[in-house]
Amino acid sequence: MKRANQLQPLSRQHHLGLNLSRHAKESLDEPKEIAKHWDNLTSYINDMAYHFQIEDNLIANALEPYRATESDVASVLNTLDGQHKQLHQLINMVEQSQKSGNKEVSVAQVHELGTLLYDHIRFEERELYPTVEKYLSEAELDAVYEASPDSIKRPDESR
Repeated sequence: MKRANQLQPLSRQHHLGLNLSRHAKESLDEPKEIAKHWDNLTSYINDMAYHFQIEDNLIANALEPYRATESDVASVLNTLDGQHKQLHQLINMVEQSQKSGNKEVSVAQVHELGTLLYDHIRFEERELYPTVEKYLSEAELDAVYEASPDSIKRPDESR
């Protein structure tokens, strides 16, 4: 899928998440497998905190003026917010449960987090980013690129 040059670094970050979430969704009900997949997913999501901030702040704020008049924008903004909350709520719920003495993460929780993450990344690639490309100006797209971490930019990207 062709992506605006300024969004390509964010899209590249999704590749690992898709792989981790796909494997987690298929994980077996074995304690070592469950723990490995849970750790992989939560580490990835925690490492993506800045990515989420770019989406929640820079991208969402740039789209916000269109919310009232463009139903597709309102839909993607609501979905983005809801999915980010769902991901963090599930992680927090499991962490609270573990603090209360339930040390085991269930295979159902791993599958749920894997599915949430997979669906979220697919939503961003298929709905959010095309909406961003449609409504954001070149300057706003450039600001998204500039805010993206240098570690995910390619040296030959001269933007």
